[in-house]
Amino acid sequence: MKMKHNKKRNSLFLYETLIRELTKAVVEKNSKRKDSILEMVRTHFKKGSMLAREMELYNILHETREVNQYIAEKLLHEVKCARFGEGFSEEGLFDEQTAIINDINKKLSPSVFSNFIPNYKNLATISQIFSNRTTVRKRVVLEESMIKKMIAKKAPGGEGLEPVDNIVYNTFVDKFNQAYKGLLSEQNKLLKEYIMSFNDNGIGLKVYLNEEIGRLKDCISESIKNEEIKDDPEMIKKTKSVIDLLEGFKSQIVSRDIIKKVLKIQSLANEIKN
Repeated sequence: MKMKHNKKRNSLFLYETLIRELTKAVVEKNSKRKDSILEMVRTHFKKGSMLAREMELYNILHETREVNQYIAEKLLHEVKCARFGEGFSEEGLFDEQTAIINDINKKLSPSVFSNFIPNYKNLATISQIFSNRTTVRKRVVLEESMIKKMIAKKAPGGEGLEPVDNIVYNTFVDKFNQAYKGLLSEQNKLLKEYIMSFNDNGIGLKVYLNEEIGRLKDCISESIKNEEIKDDPEMIKKTKSVIDLLEGFKSQIVSRDIIKKVLKIQSLANEIKN
């Protein structure tokens, strides 16, 4: 009998669906809903909670790619040891999941659970690997599938949100400074949020980026009225392509490439403004 995956008991799904809802609230400029979701994430996924601990284990398997067979098997083994070890409370996890499910139902809406989550199938696979109800035969098949995903090469443009240390940050800033001879305040803000994104699982970065993309779209759209642009078909075409690019960022995973493009568009918007 095939075991049905309960996404409401999937820690990473719960987190991701709230982030999707947070993005909607930012786009719709619903500050009250945005603050409510942020508080919910900070409360339920606080450091040391069972939800945060399990989500971290989910992420290790979900995000690891392009490693060799030995590393993939070692990571899977260590993750399972942490997940099924004595320090992990199944009862505590269940209670925390119940609490956040109730919060979502009462403070937001049950429809939140219907949000589209990319790679949902992969989350379901990990959930079954973490379940005590999964048979040995089924677990072996699932683990083999997971190892293949961890070994597989990333598709083009599939770079995910990655933590950055000071060396990477300084190199990134140095290169940008060489190209643009100084950073704008909004560029400094974006870089700061990017650097600190690993502290809160990227919540602050995603919120700021959505708000900044909205501001940039308004600025670039307004530029079409500029005398130097509105009478130049080629300039109008290029301006619209920038707007389309910004719109496309909303459906993509935040990556270093996207950050670089937004930094350049921030510079463009500043030139238009001045």
